[in-house]
Amino acid sequence: MPEKVMPGPVSDSRNIREAVCIHTRKIFDSCKDKDCIEDLRVYPTRSSQAVLDQATCVKAGRAELLYAYINVEPISFNKGFYTVDVRYFYRISGDAFTGAARPAEFTGLAVFNKRAVLFGSEGSAKVFTSNAMEYGQDEQVLPAVSMPLAVVESVDPLILGMKLTAVGDCCPCDCGLTEIPAAILAQFAEPLIMEGGIHRLYVTLGQFSMIRLERDTQLLIPAYDYCVPEKECSCDDGCCEEPDPCQVFRQVQFPVEEFFPPNSLPTSTNGYREVKACCR
Repeated sequence: MPEKVMPGPVSDSRNIREAVCIHTRKIFDSCKDKDCIEDLRVYPTRSSQAVLDQATCVKAGRAELLYAYINVEPISFNKGFYTVDVRYFYRISGDAFTGAARPAEFTGLAVFNKRAVLFGSEGSAKVFTSNAMEYGQDEQVLPAVSMPLAVVESVDPLILGMKLTAVGDCCPCDCGLTEIPAAILAQFAEPLIMEGGIHRLYVTLGQFSMIRLERDTQLLIPAYDYCVPEKECSCDDGCCEEPDPCQVFRQVQFPVEEFFPPNSLPTSTNGYREVKACCR
């Protein structure tokens, strides 16, 4: 069994300088999905509902993902696993046709709920952190429960279909929307119509998403070297009036030890400190 790697310099043929401890978020579990959301009800704005009531057909426009609300809850009968509930809020737009007249644009809100079950490990430590504030006291945050952090990555969905139906016609996904955050309502210039009207609008979306559970942890990783930029900061040809000093300066090695703590004593010649001492 190989020996445990400890922080410090490492002798290796792969040019690894040392093993370092870092504090980061480790991904414990993740998933990706393609959701085909059929017949999702669209709640139009007040003026859009008036347009849809007079429309004979509609043409799909754009679907924009406004926000994703995320809630994480542990599964009592399966330790280490959590449910990740995501509520997507979309802004749907398109054109409504009312006979021979010019099509009118409409916009509205659609909401989709998604659930995933992922492994997030267990933890019971209480973590205290302070954020420095200028001219004020440091803020300290005490989490109530040691929970993993859920991260959802999504793109704007594709509109796969759109239809207009009468209010009396039933739809399997016609679920009432009870709560909308104020920040979402602020994205629309007019109030949204939840009930009433002559027509209702439904949309079918194609949603790509990735969901993962992360936890703060300490990891031991190999370090090859400092991240020193290789590209030089250039200037215009006329910015240096005296070419000879600049030619000398270009031959000076970049002072890595001035920006980062050195791992050993400098052995190179013609370095920054030697040139600086000679130019005094």
